[in-house]
Amino acid sequence: MNTIAGPAAVREQFTRVFRAEPAVVTSAPGRVNLIGEHTDYNGGFVLPMAIPQRTWVALARRPDNRARAASANLDGGSRVREFEVGREEKTRSWIDYVQGVTRAAREAGADIAGYDLVIDSDVPLGSGLSSSAALEVSVLRGLRELFALPFDDVAIAKIGQRAENDFVGAPVGIMDQMAASLADAHTALFLDTRSLRYEQLLLPTGAALIVINSGVAHSHASGDYRTRRAECERAAAALGVPLLRDLGVGDLHTVMALPDPLGRRARHVITENQRVLDAVAAIKHADLAALGALFNASHASQRDDYEVSVPDVDRLVRIAQAEPGVYGARLTGGGFGGSIVALTDESNAAGAAGRIAAAYAKGGTPKPTVLVPQHDPSGAS
Repeated sequence: MNTIAGPAAVREQFTRVFRAEPAVVTSAPGRVNLIGEHTDYNGGFVLPMAIPQRTWVALARRPDNRARAASANLDGGSRVREFEVGREEKTRSWIDYVQGVTRAAREAGADIAGYDLVIDSDVPLGSGLSSSAALEVSVLRGLRELFALPFDDVAIAKIGQRAENDFVGAPVGIMDQMAASLADAHTALFLDTRSLRYEQLLLPTGAALIVINSGVAHSHASGDYRTRRAECERAAAALGVPLLRDLGVGDLHTVMALPDPLGRRARHVITENQRVLDAVAAIKHADLAALGALFNASHASQRDDYEVSVPDVDRLVRIAQAEPGVYGARLTGGGFGGSIVALTDESNAAGAAGRIAAAYAKGGTPKPTVLVPQHDPSGAS
């Protein structure tokens, strides 16, 4: 992972690879989901925020229909991969994300010709922090500027999701792309993934987040994620509703009559939707204790009902939950590895993050990485 990703670094890399200056430089952030896991593809509610780590891209037009791309983070930083715009073919490598958004944008009416592209990111791969959506949205923002495309930020998110679903083959919901396109690091994005209506919420004064990568990598294109989505679709069909979003906690007695594990899968989605609504109320009332309790309940539901956590992540969550001053902690992202998010007081965040990571590291491998709060090289807290 390149730890100095930014506009200057991606410009320099572009010049080194293509021996020319880029015409466009843009970026998109990774995201941490405060609460609302596996609800987006069920039409439910989510509450993500952007994180400081971003994916940067530099682009320039070409006089033909070839697209050439290099990643500062992969392939040794200088290998150029190519494809013909309009004739994209899967390779099962990172270039498929670039091919996918190019094809999806063209299918949405964009007039895109050849271009050169360099990518540089400090959003860690496989961390549950939406590195793929940050890549999709940053590339789409670059294409929008380079070719003067008439896409707003919601359209960018929809195109990014379509690329990941239809070309890459990962059955993700819309949350990640909406967060990468619309969220910031100061407000939580309360999003209804069915209507795409959203509200930006400031965290209560004095509240802070801790985000720690467990070191256990995951993949949304893997079979377990796909299986969970299929289980939700089967549960919804058995319950006679289009989406699990159409059910509430009052329906749980009916839901739990489904054969296992469908009842537990549906119970997670239904109760998680309610937890998002309760979390919004807790934020608006500045009730950090209530918000932290919802974090803890969400993790238990992911672990027991949805079964997307893994032992190392459970251990990291337990350590965080036991840390003095931490209100609650949970797995964030698609699961099967990735990162955790914890809620604490601002004055406690840096110290608590360090202690949690150190205690987790004593267990051997994998090694944790504190992503939020970011380390201040000046030594200031």
